[in-house]
Amino acid sequence: MNSIDRFDARTIATLVRSGKLAAREVTEACLKRIERRDASLNCFTTVTRERALAEAARIDRAIQSGSDPGPLAGVPYAVKNLFDIAGTSTAAGSKIHRERAPADKDATLVTRMADAGAILVGALNMDEYAYGFTTENAHFGPTHNPHDASRICGGSSGGSAAAVAAEIVPISLGSDTNGSIRVPAAFCGVFGLKPTYGRLSRRGMFGFVGSLDHAGAFARSVSDLALAYDTLQDVQKLDAVTPAITEGLGGLRVGVLSGWFRLDGSSEALEAVDIVADFLQAVSIELPAADVARAAAFCITAAEGANQHFANLRTHAADFDPATRNRLLAGALLPAAITLQAQRFRTWFRDQVALRFRDYDVLIAPCTPFSAPPIGGGSIRVGRNAAFTRAHIGVYTQPISFIGLPVLAAPVCKAGKMPVGVQIIAAPWAECTAFRVAAALEAAGVAYAPIAPAVQNTRA
Repeated sequence: MNSIDRFDARTIATLVRSGKLAAREVTEACLKRIERRDASLNCFTTVTRERALAEAARIDRAIQSGSDPGPLAGVPYAVKNLFDIAGTSTAAGSKIHRERAPADKDATLVTRMADAGAILVGALNMDEYAYGFTTENAHFGPTHNPHDASRICGGSSGGSAAAVAAEIVPISLGSDTNGSIRVPAAFCGVFGLKPTYGRLSRRGMFGFVGSLDHAGAFARSVSDLALAYDTLQDVQKLDAVTPAITEGLGGLRVGVLSGWFRLDGSSEALEAVDIVADFLQAVSIELPAADVARAAAFCITAAEGANQHFANLRTHAADFDPATRNRLLAGALLPAAITLQAQRFRTWFRDQVALRFRDYDVLIAPCTPFSAPPIGGGSIRVGRNAAFTRAHIGVYTQPISFIGLPVLAAPVCKAGKMPVGVQIIAAPWAECTAFRVAAALEAAGVAYAPIAPAVQNTRA
């Protein structure tokens, strides 16, 4: 095994910027990992080999000339295939858009990564049009969980989480509407960030629900996630989070969400939250009407999503993934009065949650009610009850993204068990606070990204 295969993003960037490691060497090693590991995982829909090698050559030339190519110099990354990549069609997980004209320029976040010296190696699998929690894509096939290939990786940013969990790339980009970063981060055992709504640019990102969509990132460590996030935001105008990861927990008031956020959860999911809560000395609190918040999020998602795809539903209905099509058709039939009431409730709920942040700096909750279920499983048993798998996965994430709060998903793992995740929820624009908590959990060994069997089986 090449030692480069285990380097994190900060190590790669430090070695490349110092001239001790060539960006081309890093890139070629990454492309070999894709060949070796992705055949069994199906993370990638496109590999941008020529672009990656060209970017690596540019960085090596910059180093040789004495220029600084940026804080992510030579770091390979990949993006969910709803981000525009110049010269590549943005399929957004669909058949309908797979043959659309190639993008004429990169999405803003792809440009920011390139400006920082990162090397794009491809686009990653997802649920069609980001409407799903499993990445069981009818057109591109399912992405398999690196910890157990018979299980889902979560979604809709499933390829993004799995590629990081399998150590193919140290950083990836995804999007989160109702949980699409936090769910796959939890199932795949990596760190994921959904920033405050509007914090990161969505220009050049194929939208799903405009009032709920967030762009974000995945990494195997808090340090790498902070490095990616500070690259993606405009750090000249906004606060960098990298300094926050060394500040510790001093003075932070932490609440652990009870009530709705403990209903129908498996023992493993709830135990993970309890471990984190004990470490943080969290106080139990409730959010009022969290169940209604989830229902309202469903309504807004279905209505806005259906409106965006209405023309294709009329003319190309057979080309949709059947599960996506049926949800969109149901959304098209929702009365306007229902979505209006959902938006009114959203304002009320946002105000109620804001009151909680007067007394607490951070709230914690499970990411998912269970660990990754089997691929193709239509239902799952939670306690004594059976639930539809896809519909139930977002039970804990939807009330939070519904009001645009920043959330960092941290993996909590037990030996021999599938990973689960905990949401670290901060007040709007307080990403630094979430990073402080995640860094403390990681330093104490409470949260960490485990090595996946998919990596262990390809080291020879």
